[in-house]
Amino acid sequence: MKVDSTDLKSIAYTEAGKFEETRFEKIHNVIFDSSNEASIIVAEEIAALINEKEALNQPCVLGLATGSSPIKVYEELVRMHKEEGLSFSNVVTFNLDEYYPMGKDNIQSYFYFMHEHLFNHVDILPENINIPNGMVSADDLYQYCIDYELKIKSYGGLDFQLLGIGRTGHIGFNEPGSHLNSGTRSITLDHVTRADAAPAFLGIDNVPRKAITMGIGTVKSAKRIVLLGWGLNKAKILKDTIEGEETSSVPATYLQDHDNTTFVIDSEASSELTRVKTPWLVASCHWTDILKLKAVVWLSELLSKPILKLTDKDYNDNGMSGLLTEEGTAYDLNIKMFNKLQHTITGWPGGKPNADDSHRPERANPAKKRVIIFSPHPDDDVISMGGTFDRLVEQGHEVHIAYQTSGNIAVSDEEALKFAEIICKLNPDNSEAKAIIDFLQSKTDKDIDSKALRQLKGLIRQSESLAATRYLGVKDENVHFLNLPFYETGTIKKGNLTSDDIDIVTSLIEAVKPHQIYAAGDLADPHGTHKVCLDALFEAIDVLKPKAFMNDCWVWLYRGAWHEWESYEIEMAVPMSPDQVLKKRHAIFYHQSQKDGVMFQGDDSREFWVRAEDRNRLTAKKYNDLGLADYAAIEAFKRYHF
Repeated sequence: MKVDSTDLKSIAYTEAGKFEETRFEKIHNVIFDSSNEASIIVAEEIAALINEKEALNQPCVLGLATGSSPIKVYEELVRMHKEEGLSFSNVVTFNLDEYYPMGKDNIQSYFYFMHEHLFNHVDILPENINIPNGMVSADDLYQYCIDYELKIKSYGGLDFQLLGIGRTGHIGFNEPGSHLNSGTRSITLDHVTRADAAPAFLGIDNVPRKAITMGIGTVKSAKRIVLLGWGLNKAKILKDTIEGEETSSVPATYLQDHDNTTFVIDSEASSELTRVKTPWLVASCHWTDILKLKAVVWLSELLSKPILKLTDKDYNDNGMSGLLTEEGTAYDLNIKMFNKLQHTITGWPGGKPNADDSHRPERANPAKKRVIIFSPHPDDDVISMGGTFDRLVEQGHEVHIAYQTSGNIAVSDEEALKFAEIICKLNPDNSEAKAIIDFLQSKTDKDIDSKALRQLKGLIRQSESLAATRYLGVKDENVHFLNLPFYETGTIKKGNLTSDDIDIVTSLIEAVKPHQIYAAGDLADPHGTHKVCLDALFEAIDVLKPKAFMNDCWVWLYRGAWHEWESYEIEMAVPMSPDQVLKKRHAIFYHQSQKDGVMFQGDDSREFWVRAEDRNRLTAKKYNDLGLADYAAIEAFKRYHF
């Protein structure tokens, strides 16, 4: 069941596994169109519980989580406190976990996180805040964990536990192997967990290897549990948790035994659930055009058969007889879907001049188009669509590149020091360079980059970007460094999108009046920056769409280095020759600060250029396996309709 917004407890379907479409599921879950809507509903449930307990003159005992998932929930609770009078005076909180060792004043600590996002902005009593102490001595740690557990029990346990989920299936820091009845304890972090935390710590080497966490038994003792899951990168582990067997290898599956748990997930996070990915396997379907294509591609991949070789028996044996009833025969359906996929392929991403465009993804006219490629970071353009970028320039279109953020946080201190030292060698009297060197040599974990250091790191990314765009033949005056204000905080935590950000994007679009816009639609990217940059573009489009020139503007979304569009989602597929693959690689190489030890790799040790080539090669292979032409590589795009 997909909902836009509702009280979680009032949803008609309340039991997983008891209805036809949920028969594979073992945990109640609700799917929202967006994490923002979902977060508001969760905050409303928490607020209602706080008020209910206050009316009974009882404490409301909340188990709280950290990470990116609950941030919007906390923002809404703060708003309700400030605008609606929600009081936290009767609230007692216990946080799930903390890195170990980790000081309270470290900006990466969960103590710092909780105060910045919630506690500093509401009227909770300081003595009612309980967060594991990341600096307790090793000798006292065992007893400290027992005492933390006893304190929770002294309040009668947790009334409500808010959870996120890690890609290992951990809840709190209960990594694979955690015991069903485990209590609060110290634990060694899984490599994947540390890799996911690496962006916040500016590299995996800086992520602590240990943590203190509430146990599975502690979490399961809560009277009510709500787990939040956002984004495509959580889709697989959520399927394993909701539909898989209970196992210590995926600790979140232990929640299958809890009788008052709800998983609150967005559409991307739900994408691997059987009822979402293959709804024809669980219920009768309304066969839309996109669902037909999705089903045929799925069947082709499942049976490792080209689309044109699928038979009536193949469809009937795999729960798709209803589709054949609508379409007639496998032969007719296969031809229809094959042609739909074939028509996505084009070597002319800007449209082919003087050609019939009725079966092409882009318009033939105007023959020469104005194009803006929006790049959230100063390398997403070449990593994600370097071949298409090259084609657009070679085919004579007026190409503009808009780098939405400076990308300065992705430049290591070592790289910045190298450049500062070069400046000093060229000009020993340069006071700014000297100040940067002095700052870097004395910098601690508590320090935020100085303004001068951020500027230097941004200039490093700018010079690399210009080198790449010049290599691909774009004039310097067509390269725009927007430096959106939301990003320029000096820390991993970014500001909220404001009218200033939207105005900058709007002004550029209005100045260029593009026929095509390309933008990063990769919302599963570990960088939250991609989503904010896309939101800025969508807001700008909403402002501008009454303008006449927007009637001729098409928006194409590409994806980043982590995921590609599914074959059935692709609306424009741009093949690359082996020579173009090499040219794209060389363009990526100009971003030297992001090579050899890049900070934001996630758990994938491959460099970005390798990931990009492997992804483009895999897309081409998928097309070939479906029975289409065999290309060296393909870049893929999905159109955004506004």
